[in-house]
Amino acid sequence: MKKRIVALSVSVLLIATTVGAMAQTNDAWIPGLGSFVLPGLGQLINDQMDKAIIHFGASVAIWTLGFYGGIYLPPLAYATPALALAWHIYSGLDAYNVAQDQGFRFGFVENGIGFQMTF
Repeated sequence: MKKRIVALSVSVLLIATTVGAMAQTNDAWIPGLGSFVLPGLGQLINDQMDKAIIHFGASVAIWTLGFYGGIYLPPLAYATPALALAWHIYSGLDAYNVAQDQGFRFGFVENGIGFQMTF
């Protein structure tokens, strides 16, 4: 019986510690990951419409110029994936840093029915 009480106490303590740690962290990785997958998505989540259009447009331009430019200059076709990856990484880091500076949080509302985004 004593072992069960100790195990239950430890479990409750671990759950309370985990919930407390989760409440203090921010969720800046969400816009960062979104913008890494699709440049401009994280900026859109961060409510930066102009920046989102620029990041998405630059990504489309890199792939378009790489495809059509690669017809006339074949080494450009080989450099395009590296340039696109670099742009995706930059866009993701930019969205992550902005979200972290703004204190981006994503989670349940107080009554537990919907979601809440705070900056």
